[in-house]
Amino acid sequence: MGYDSGVHLIGDRYVVISTDPCTGAPKEWFGWLLIHYAASDVALFGAKPEFCTINLLGPLQTKPQTFQSAMRRACGAADELDMAIVTGHTGTYDGFSRLVGVCTAYGTVKPDKLITPGNARHGDLILFTKTLGLETLINFSLTRKALARKLFGVEEAEKLGQLVPMESCVSEALELAGMGWVHAMHDATEGGLVAALNEMAEASRIGFKVELKKIPISYEAKRLQETFALSDEQLLSISSTGTIIASVDPKAKSIVEGKLLRMGLSASFLGAFTESTDHVLVQNGKDASFPQVADDPYNTILSSKV
Repeated sequence: MGYDSGVHLIGDRYVVISTDPCTGAPKEWFGWLLIHYAASDVALFGAKPEFCTINLLGPLQTKPQTFQSAMRRACGAADELDMAIVTGHTGTYDGFSRLVGVCTAYGTVKPDKLITPGNARHGDLILFTKTLGLETLINFSLTRKALARKLFGVEEAEKLGQLVPMESCVSEALELAGMGWVHAMHDATEGGLVAALNEMAEASRIGFKVELKKIPISYEAKRLQETFALSDEQLLSISSTGTIIASVDPKAKSIVEGKLLRMGLSASFLGAFTESTDHVLVQNGKDASFPQVADDPYNTILSSKV
């Protein structure tokens, strides 16, 4: 659990491989996200994504233009990352109700540069990039435009709809990996902060202590919580693809923060990993148990009749 990529020693280098599905994403960004989902996981291990394969599967009635549109965006995304799409498969099948894509991405890294989610060290600071639930807010603004405008205001809803590139973390993951001060990283995708932080701690066999007030929760995320009657545990579990949770040497806090700020990204430090294996959330100055199981409300938010 927590290892979203496989690592294979071939010659004197590691090959990092990750595979990810894409479905239910905004159709105009489907192909772009298909590439970046898998590429981000490879980059989080410190490897530059270099190659990928793609499967596009749809219902029997899927028109060729649907596949072509997805592939145009996928090719554009691959070009941006200097990746090659080396093979793939396209087909229509009985039993599918919507388009599904699967991308498998490959990258290489020198053995001494490999980073895994299991390398967090007690005493390391817990870095959180961007804001909680940004992916969910973006996709909600694109797929449920009327409700998003009602909840957030027209200007903010439109602004969120333009932030799809923030759902990738390839660039910042490679920058952080190259600094030498970051020991472990994980993307806060399905299950959000709850899944990512628990999985990192368990993989590293340590614990953590984070403060609720230090978690960057936007006004818009709180509006979703109110509208869909989400518990605090669900809010912390909200899918945040593109957000990195990282284990950072405390001596490098300002260096890492400065690097991200120069890239136009926010950096929040939520607490620290601990030698004790307890998972602690500080609320109103009191220690409580951090949620053990993620209850991600992403599908509820995007498909609810509210």
